[in-house]
Amino acid sequence: MRYTLGELMVAAAAREIREGEVVFVGMRLPLIAFIVAKQTHAPNCVGLFENGVIRTKPAAELIYTMADPPNLLHATQCLDMMGVMGLLQAGRVDLGFLGAAEVDRFGNLNSTQVQGEHGIVRLPGSGGACDIASLAHRFVAMIDHERHRLPERVGYITSPGNGNGAGYRKRVGLPRGGPSAVITTKAVLRFGEDGEAYLHSHHERISVEEVVASTGWKLRVANDAGETAPPSPDERRAIREYDKDGFWTS
Repeated sequence: MRYTLGELMVAAAAREIREGEVVFVGMRLPLIAFIVAKQTHAPNCVGLFENGVIRTKPAAELIYTMADPPNLLHATQCLDMMGVMGLLQAGRVDLGFLGAAEVDRFGNLNSTQVQGEHGIVRLPGSGGACDIASLAHRFVAMIDHERHRLPERVGYITSPGNGNGAGYRKRVGLPRGGPSAVITTKAVLRFGEDGEAYLHSHHERISVEEVVASTGWKLRVANDAGETAPPSPDERRAIREYDKDGFWTS
């Protein structure tokens, strides 16, 4: 059975969630990834939303914002933002999913400003992303795979990854965490001990050469880099039962 690129990215994201973990879910594809993980390999994971909602079970129907009534109904807890973000400082958040305008070779994220054709373009900013990137035990970024979205160095560090390489986070006082993967529209990148991203897998019909050419630095390729595993039948079923019309995954 065929699958969409969105479904492939959701499946890849879901596999980043481990059993029993506390995860900042957010919206769009990570939301569906949480549901897939719950229904396949991580039934006891817990989902957090920045507006204060905590769920041990997904909302009964598809949501479009984290404040939609179905996300509040039967939630485990409905706290304020301070309450749920405080779990980060306490070290109780295992994983956070983040998006950004740019992600660089060391996993730093920019959602503050970029250089446009007619000057600086201001973006929405951090929200809770800097807190998640700084204090979760690890984070995963999801982004379109284009050279200008994956520069060697971001134009502005909104949320820290590995800074300028190995040892950066310890030097600046970040107690834990850092990027563990970047899931793009072409590939999955992971990070070496030196803090730099490398190609772990490329998606179906996307060559290694295409991934490298679409990246803003000389991307290293793992010796065992292969094709990203397609969604399994169980993963596809979980995605399509929840996102019936492909609103997030088509």
